[in-house]
Amino acid sequence: MGRIPDETIQAIRDRVDLVELIGRYVALKSAGRNHKGLCPFHEEKTPSFNVNAERQIFHCFGCDAGGNAFTFLMRHENLTFPEAVRELGRQVGVEVQESDSRETGLYEQLRELNDVAHSFFRAELASPRGEVARSYLAQRGLDADVVESFEIGFAPDRWDAVVAHLSQRRVPASLGEKAGLLVERKSGGHYDRLRGRVVFPIRDARGRILGFGGRAMGSDQEPKYLNGPETAIYRKREVFYGLPMALEPMRRAERAVVVEGYFDVVALHRAGVGEAVATCGTALTEDHARELHRRTRQVVLLFDGDDAGRRAARSALEILLPAGLRVRHVALPTGDDPDTLLAREGGEALKRLVDQAPPALEAQIAEACSRGLTTPWERADAVHAVAPLVALVVDPVERGEFARLLAMRTGVREEDVDAAIRGARRGGVYDDEVAAPAPRRRGPEDRWFGNLAAAVLDHPGLADRVPLDELAVLFPDSAALGPAVELIARVAAGDDPAVELEGEARALYTQLATSEREPLDDVATARSIDETIENLRRRSHRRERKASTLALARGEAVDSDELLRLKEEQLRRRRELWTQPPDPVRH
Repeated sequence: MGRIPDETIQAIRDRVDLVELIGRYVALKSAGRNHKGLCPFHEEKTPSFNVNAERQIFHCFGCDAGGNAFTFLMRHENLTFPEAVRELGRQVGVEVQESDSRETGLYEQLRELNDVAHSFFRAELASPRGEVARSYLAQRGLDADVVESFEIGFAPDRWDAVVAHLSQRRVPASLGEKAGLLVERKSGGHYDRLRGRVVFPIRDARGRILGFGGRAMGSDQEPKYLNGPETAIYRKREVFYGLPMALEPMRRAERAVVVEGYFDVVALHRAGVGEAVATCGTALTEDHARELHRRTRQVVLLFDGDDAGRRAARSALEILLPAGLRVRHVALPTGDDPDTLLAREGGEALKRLVDQAPPALEAQIAEACSRGLTTPWERADAVHAVAPLVALVVDPVERGEFARLLAMRTGVREEDVDAAIRGARRGGVYDDEVAAPAPRRRGPEDRWFGNLAAAVLDHPGLADRVPLDELAVLFPDSAALGPAVELIARVAAGDDPAVELEGEARALYTQLATSEREPLDDVATARSIDETIENLRRRSHRRERKASTLALARGEAVDSDELLRLKEEQLRRRRELWTQPPDPVRH
């Protein structure tokens, strides 16, 4: 790829709203001049991830991740810098032109091919050939607006419809196979994977199509749902259907509703529950749980009201509880799914069920108790049926409360229930806390260097008050000094630290720029800088004296004239420290 002009990069930076961008992936809440949320780059329970809208940067105080819109997208989506620039440029309407237009990578080819296929499926639904699909959707209660909103399409009941369309566009069938659209015949050639089905596009959080899922229209079609295979860009273990549409409702409602099928998602949206998502033909995975945990703390499970749905709910708890999520469960009537309940009782009834959903563990306790509690064996069975789930609850207070509820409902002593839960916990590793990476130990010098950098960042006009050369001489071996000096030097030169800095200096900048500090005027800041410089000088002098004293105590050979010279120099410096007045503040 060719070089992207600096002017283009700057134009994109100026248009991107970092709070809105990161808010698609992380549930952010306003906190002073910053927005805070759970870090998407490491597991944590207490938010330490900060986004500064004024400076358009982010920083996590738990794992030290930080940067701007480009670095966030690169790290979160595993993109190269040019890929992140092109993606953000597309989102904000800035055309990214490069001097070299070589063949794009496989990922981009697959995304472009998915867009081509999606347009084909949409056109087929609108054509006379799509009448059977339009009638089917209307029978399911989906009017034209809903179909348009969810961008539903139709795969004709032919073996070669997509094959022929791609051939007309000179797209190799091998690429269609890599995208999951075509299947290779044993006898040679390819045929369409989806045939005679309504088609749902599956998108990532940024709205890019990853693959497709097809829903059968007739009772004789099997399977009912046919999902495309995993590809280079489509990983089912971490993808939710309906996620882009659910992001904003999820933030507003502070919850996610997880359902089983595509039509269930549509039904919830029609009922006013826009935060609904569905897995794509797989059970919930740890990747799904992490994706949910980044956006909300509360999840509502809404599965079919049959034995399979109840088993799916228990399996979901085994995945979601260890992720620190608070899970509720809607108990649908036997034989119902969200779509049938919506058709029979209306949107208000369906929404009320979701809003009033009890904690899922309460439902598990009730189900265990319903099998009988008349004998010691039945009570023991009830406790042991639920104890492994209670043991998965991360928060010790929540775990204790559910343990007490289990004891009360079963009539078993609390200490016996606690013993059962401890036994279940010993069967796996469930830490009470998800530990963040241990921060590097900081000494007073680290703090003072950071204070100087923060003062200059807030008051760039005072940058030349910091004697950078002297500090480099006084602390030649300090790892913390380098980033602070580089940041201060960039500010003094009038450069933009968010653009010019890299590595530890950039991390320091993002940390300071997102930190809450008491605002000071120029005079108070100048005084603080002078006091910090004096503290650093004293620190250096004390270290020199200590080193000389230790050398003598160890009996090391020390030149007496050199030692006398060092002592006299130390005394001279001490006198200068106490007699030298600070420079006046320049306005």
